[in-house]
Order: sequence, then structure tokens, then C-alpha cells
Amino acid sequence: MNDQARQIVVLGSTGSIGTNALQVIAASGGKLHACGLTAHHQLDRLQEQAKVHAPKWIVASDADMATACDWKSLPPGTELLIGEKGIRQLVGEPSVDIVLSAIVGSAGLMGTWDALQAGKTVALANKETLVMAGSLMTSLAAERGGKIVPVDSEHSAIFQLLQDRGCQDVKRLILTASGGPFREWTRDQLKQVTVEDALAHPTWEMGPKITVDSATMMNKALEIIEARWLFDIPVEQIDVVIHPQSLAHSLVEYRDGSTLAQLSPPDMKLPIQYALSYPERWEGPADQLDWSSPFTLDFIPPDPDRFPALEVGRQVARQGGTAGAVLNAANESAVAEFLEGRLEFIQIVPACRSVLEQHNFEPEPSLDRLVQLDQWARQEIKKWISQ
Repeated sequence: MNDQARQIVVLGSTGSIGTNALQVIAASGGKLHACGLTAHHQLDRLQEQAKVHAPKWIVASDADMATACDWKSLPPGTELLIGEKGIRQLVGEPSVDIVLSAIVGSAGLMGTWDALQAGKTVALANKETLVMAGSLMTSLAAERGGKIVPVDSEHSAIFQLLQDRGCQDVKRLILTASGGPFREWTRDQLKQVTVEDALAHPTWEMGPKITVDSATMMNKALEIIEARWLFDIPVEQIDVVIHPQSLAHSLVEYRDGSTLAQLSPPDMKLPIQYALSYPERWEGPADQLDWSSPFTLDFIPPDPDRFPALEVGRQVARQGGTAGAVLNAANESAVAEFLEGRLEFIQIVPACRSVLEQHNFEPEPSLDRLVQLDQWARQEIKKWISQ
């Protein structure tokens, strides 16, 4: 291990973001080292990654699966840790420089919390963390000396465009959205959407949950909430525009009329690398734009009638408190029910809105209370479907 390299923990190393991150680390020429890797279910893949990257620690977060797994092929010098306790130990190790939070959904909440509690820099690919507990997470980072650097391509773009200047001269932050596979579909057509239709994303290759979120544009609703906390800016100054080419990842409009954009091909390795190399920029494995070939950039206002999730996201961003945790859990549960064929595509957002409206809003919840409401909202989605 190169002690001069930045020591990186990858929470969720076997997922899409995690595997892209390991490509970035491998291509860094020794500037980055994966000192810790974690996985929940794909433990065979975790062991293969350990053979290649020689981390000092790996964590199998599912204790039952870890007990049943054969660890004989684990390389010498790699220590196995198990369960949530193992993740807490890993992110708190003094030698760790950056924790990449890439566990999908609300499952990534506690690992991010523990990393910030330890005063680490968190490269945040898990938007749900700020959606659920934005106020608590940002306050914890400030209190403990931690830092949150965004990995989502849209928020990474804004982070790059602001260049640590903050939002004092900003008129609007403009998040771009591909529009998913249904950006030109009518309301009647949306009533006929199948799971196969929803998973056919036109530009990005992602897991099924985030792909469905892109189709409903709930991903943009969640990103509005994330941006509100990440950049400490009122929701009234956050807009969304459909950009089918997925080349301009977000824009910042300044008060003097200038609008700046960050452009790059739809390749997550670039925002991952920037979060790990910040504030430096290095050569890397990400795709680059071909300026020798013509291309066009289209920007289209989203139709709120076809994509009602956006207004739900704005409402939650204004409220704060418990609203984000409830919306996130309801959406995760509703998407899972859709993928299993128990909920229609067009019912996902109404189901989420119904659960959100039913819950007893609390403006200043504890982390434990947010975890309780996460479970409550999932059960409410099941009740909504049964009714």
C-alpha cells in the first residue's frame, strides 16, 4: 500500500457506483488506494475485488450471509469485518481519508452518519442520505469537521461551477434531467407503462430502482431536496430542465445574467474521480466529449402534469423535518412494488403523496425518529396498495 495515496473506503463497492469507483482508483497511478470495501449480498464479488485491490479491510454487512460464506480466498493482509459494527469501525479508522458513500437507498444512511461523526470527507453518491436527514447531516459535518462532496452528476456539476464561492451571487441552480424513456409520452400512454418500458433508459446505465426514478422523475424530486441541503439554498432558487442528450449535467445562473454549464459525456467515472481528487483535477478513465463531431444541446421545460413528482419534491424541500424520510421510504417501497408487478407505474407518485400527507409532520426529528418513519412509510405503501 502506498501511504502517500489518499486512502479510500468504498461503501457499496459491488454496485454500479462502487465498481466505477474502483476503475477510477485503479487508473489513478497510485494517487488513490482502496483501503476498505463493503458489500451486503454480493460477497463472492467482494472477494474478487479484494484480490485485485488488496484492501486492508472488507466488510460483509449482512451477518448471516457472512457466516455462510467461505472466506478462504481472501488475500493475506485483508481483515474481514462483519455487520453495521464493522462499517462503523471501518469509516472511523484514523488512516481513512475519504469515504465514498455508494450504498443504494436508505441503507446508506448510517454509514454516512458514522463517517461524518468521525470527521471524514464523504464523497456522497447516496442522495437519500440528504433527502432523509439533510439538516442533521449538514449540522453533523459542521460540528465534527467533516465535509460532504457530491458525486451525483448533477450536484457534482453545480459543485464544480460554484468553486467554493457559495450561492451569494446565484439566481438559480438548474438541474438537468434526461426525461427518461417517457419524456414524450402522453398521460394516457403512461397508464400502459410496463416494467420493461420503465427500465429502458435512453442514455444512462443504472440499477433498476434509480432507472424507474428517472422514468417518474422522482430522481429529480429527490435531487431538488438534496440540492437544497447541499448548497444551503431556498427551493425557490432550484429549477429542473429536461436535457435529452445528458451532456450538460447542471447549470448555474448568476444574478448578472450569466449562465454556466458543466459538460461531459454521461459517464459516472468523472464525478466520482472529481470527488476523490478534489480540489485537484487529474487525467482519468472517464469518456470525453468529441469536439470534432457536431452535436446539439436541447433544453425543454418539464410538463408538471406528466411529471407530478417534481412538485412533491419541492413541497418536501420546503418542509424539511420528517417529510424527506417519509417520501424517500414511500418511493423506495412503491418502486419495489411496481417492479414486482403489484403497482402500476402511474400510481407510484400518487401513492407517495398519499403517505406523505398522512404522516404527522415533525420539524426537528432525531435520527432514530427518521429511521422509525422510514419503516412506517414502507408499511403504509403496502396498505395503500391493498386498499
